[in-house]
Amino acid sequence: MRIAVKYGALSTAPLVGPDGHAVTESGQATMARRLLELYPGAVVVGNEAQLTPEFEIVTLGSLDPENTLVINLDVLDSVCVFQRLHRGGAEPKIMNFQWINPSTYHHPVNFAALGLSYAFFPTFCSGERTAAEVREIVSRWAIPSLANRARIASSELGIDASRPVSHSDLDEPIVLYPAITMDARKQPGEFFKIVANVARRTPIRVVARLAPSALTTTPALHLATQRWSKVTPLLSSQDDYWTELSRTTAFVATAVEEAYGLQYVEAMRAGAIGILPNRPWAKRLVPDTYPYLYNTTAEAEEMLYEAVTNPQLASDKVDEAVGGGHFTSWIREHHDRTRFDQAFKAKVNEWFAV
Repeated sequence: MRIAVKYGALSTAPLVGPDGHAVTESGQATMARRLLELYPGAVVVGNEAQLTPEFEIVTLGSLDPENTLVINLDVLDSVCVFQRLHRGGAEPKIMNFQWINPSTYHHPVNFAALGLSYAFFPTFCSGERTAAEVREIVSRWAIPSLANRARIASSELGIDASRPVSHSDLDEPIVLYPAITMDARKQPGEFFKIVANVARRTPIRVVARLAPSALTTTPALHLATQRWSKVTPLLSSQDDYWTELSRTTAFVATAVEEAYGLQYVEAMRAGAIGILPNRPWAKRLVPDTYPYLYNTTAEAEEMLYEAVTNPQLASDKVDEAVGGGHFTSWIREHHDRTRFDQAFKAKVNEWFAV
């Protein structure tokens, strides 16, 4: 059985850049890359057939629907994919990968389309919170006879726990903006307020590595004008990315909701102190006694100030939250992507015998 990964159809961003390499500067592209690593030889579905150094792109019309499993990250259009592949009478094999919260959509038409998609095609979700939203949409937007046939599973995404990381703080503390976009749900305005107040009290360097589409947004341009900030495109390699994380003192998360929080977990794995909102999505990432969960921006400011002026104290506090061991080891053990990989492949095998 051939595996075809479909993503990017609902975005204006291209799958391939001008240099002929795959564009990886989005959360969806990162998730697609994870699936391609799980299934060597898998192809990517795009508008034009093309061969890149990273993978082969094929068109939907070129697929053999009887012998191909389409794993669709563009869950909203799975019914359309079915209609295209079913034209010759075949029964297409389609699986949804709901990698982001479906609540990011707002229009009733989208929710109705998602309800149909979840009801007809098995759906694997990037965490239990995402799965709960999927079940709610199915219950509300699909008629009972369809809702009852929905097959939904989930696992937390996890990170590459095998990568060696050695943390070292710089003389000037680095504070990370922990996202690649300035979407409203990330609340970049709240982030700015917190770091700006701390920057008035002590020297810090705020770093934001953004996707190209985010670099010219109003929040990004506003942040870039500050003498204490550095707003640049994403780093080109994973090695550079992890090296920068290992030198990051702290980050401040301000998102209202997250399907998982991949970049936060990676930053904490690299030794950065995470200043997190006291919200259910964030509390799932850390131990129950984690000391840096804030309820107000004033609390976040004080926590960040402590982390950048006394990083050793902050490190000791997060170590205490795991019983005196190493917090980074706890992150590695509790967020190992191996569990996700195994759960995903097990469900693909159960649902499609692949």
